[in-house]
Amino acid sequence: MSWRIGVDIGGTFIDFCALETGSNRFETIKVLTTPDEPGKELLDGLALLHERHGIAPEEVVSFVHGTTVGINTIIQRKGSRLALITTAGFEDVIELARLRMPDMYSLFCARPEQLIPRDRIYGVRQRQFASGEVAEPLDEGGLKAVIAAIRAKGVDGVIVSFLHAYRDGAHEAQAKALIADLAPELFVFTTSEVWPVIREYERTTTAILNGYVHPRVAGYLTALENALASRGVPAGPMLTKSNGGVMNPQTGKRACVNMLLSGTASGVIGAAWLAEQAGSGNILTLDIGGTSADLALIIDGEPQFGTGEVVGDFPLFLPSVSVTSIGSGGGSIAWADDFGVLKVGPESAGSTPGPACYGRGGTRATVTDAMAASGFLGHSPLAYNQIGMDRARADAVIGELAAKIGQTPQATAEAIIAVAVSEMFVEVNKLVARYGVDLRDFALMPFGGAGPMLGCFLARELGIPRVLVPRRPGVVSALGGLIADLKGDFIQTVFAAAVPESLPVLRDALARLKRDGLSWIRDDQTFAGPVVETLTADMRYHGQSFEIEVPLSEAWLTEGDLAAVTEAFHRQHLAIYDFNDVEAEVQIVNLRLVVSGATPRPNLAPAAQAPSAEAKPERMIEVWLDGARHEVALYHRDALRNGHRFAGPAVVAQQDTTVCIPEGFEAQVDAWLNLHLILRSEA
Repeated sequence: MSWRIGVDIGGTFIDFCALETGSNRFETIKVLTTPDEPGKELLDGLALLHERHGIAPEEVVSFVHGTTVGINTIIQRKGSRLALITTAGFEDVIELARLRMPDMYSLFCARPEQLIPRDRIYGVRQRQFASGEVAEPLDEGGLKAVIAAIRAKGVDGVIVSFLHAYRDGAHEAQAKALIADLAPELFVFTTSEVWPVIREYERTTTAILNGYVHPRVAGYLTALENALASRGVPAGPMLTKSNGGVMNPQTGKRACVNMLLSGTASGVIGAAWLAEQAGSGNILTLDIGGTSADLALIIDGEPQFGTGEVVGDFPLFLPSVSVTSIGSGGGSIAWADDFGVLKVGPESAGSTPGPACYGRGGTRATVTDAMAASGFLGHSPLAYNQIGMDRARADAVIGELAAKIGQTPQATAEAIIAVAVSEMFVEVNKLVARYGVDLRDFALMPFGGAGPMLGCFLARELGIPRVLVPRRPGVVSALGGLIADLKGDFIQTVFAAAVPESLPVLRDALARLKRDGLSWIRDDQTFAGPVVETLTADMRYHGQSFEIEVPLSEAWLTEGDLAAVTEAFHRQHLAIYDFNDVEAEVQIVNLRLVVSGATPRPNLAPAAQAPSAEAKPERMIEVWLDGARHEVALYHRDALRNGHRFAGPAVVAQQDTTVCIPEGFEAQVDAWLNLHLILRSEA
């Protein structure tokens, strides 16, 4: 047998999704994370796969891994000690940023503390014009003095960011070589090699994030390679990226910033593939783990991408799957403020100690405890028998919180669920406003360990008529990594008007992008299959401050058809802003090329039709729902077959999650064993 394994690490669990390449058989498990022993959960999971499903390490031909090491390093501020070298006079570039407050409507808003303090930022005399022409050569004498000062600070690495280096990185490369010669103990990253984009702040902060996480990510990936080799896994690991693709660990050790949002991106990629199987093109994804809820839109079958996603306190200016995250997960702690007002999150109980109902020492009420106290959880083994369910502990911590806010335990548990759902409701409305879509045209796909618990409650509040619960919702992010393509992003700033005189610059930039992209996928990633190239441009009207991304045909540039280029921009501008000006001058700021190589997708066979459309419940259970006690049907997911139907309220228990279905939904099981929950008025 040959197995492909996808792995995703969350705040509470590490998820495994294994695919046997010959039969398309899937096996999945979850293992509790071990924050005190990073990496142990991975080896535990491999051992469990072997023990339960007979997946021997030597049979693993592909191993794709998503990790939170990078993003956790930034959030916890436990990264490397860096220095920044920039053009003299521009030492305050990261402090000035874009001169905006993070929240202009908050009286208590404050700018985040920068990852490199001002006393470790140094200016060196050099200057290039925006054209790339050298106005003043690099002052190597001054740079040598700066290097000596940096070494005295005891830093781990250096970021080099010179003005207009996006045009020509020669000065940055010259500085890097001199640092390597005089201070070989320091690692060095230049902005022109990390992400050579116009705008100094964006280029600089992206390179800083890359350097800040570099030692921990590189060390983690080396340990990962060694651990897999020690277990006899022949396949080298591949890593999921923020852009929804994958790359090898050698690239990951250099381009660490590309994997900061890997887990959230993988979930959206997995959801898009599952939605395609189920025949749904428009999806609002709801990925709820132990710590956070991640929301994204899939429109006409395509995940949405963008730049400027926030990592910790800092924007990431690399292409990534557009995901909105809030600190509201299954392990989010419920608490009362000084005025007795109930709050949920953002603090999470994590895996250690976890929610009180896990029986691992948790003493504070969480969303999961509220679901348990309401009667929805604890009717079958949880997380593939990784945890038990102590309903008494859930009742106790909910009771303690109820006493503080002057409510009954039942009302308090329901209020915790309502507050968590309301927080998601607010974020969904922001997301919908950004894209200008009508949620009545969408289905909600909840996944992650806690997504199906809360998905129907959120859909009901939003007025979304359909909820689509995948067969294995708890491991969708791991599945996403398993099916993700090799994918690399390349950018070249041209800053040229869309006129015939700009064609030589545009064609040279395109040739460089194609050369770099092909080298990356063929040489760095050793991919021998067909390569797909996708060309876009960041364009704007002359005088505008920001750009929109416009899909282009390569032939338009090679054949000089700039009329087609400008027409595509006018159409895109009209679609986004309901306005365009076909007489205005158009500028092309950046050319972008995405290079990808396809990963084989599993070919799933439809399940056999059930002999009867009526699903038989396992038994009746009592839950507290909508302010009253109800007897509801309990179904087990493994017993549901193609064609089965039943009505809410109901609970569907399975190994990786629990699906909670309130009154008003009709459930249908499709040929791929997805669960379609439809409001009765829409059925």
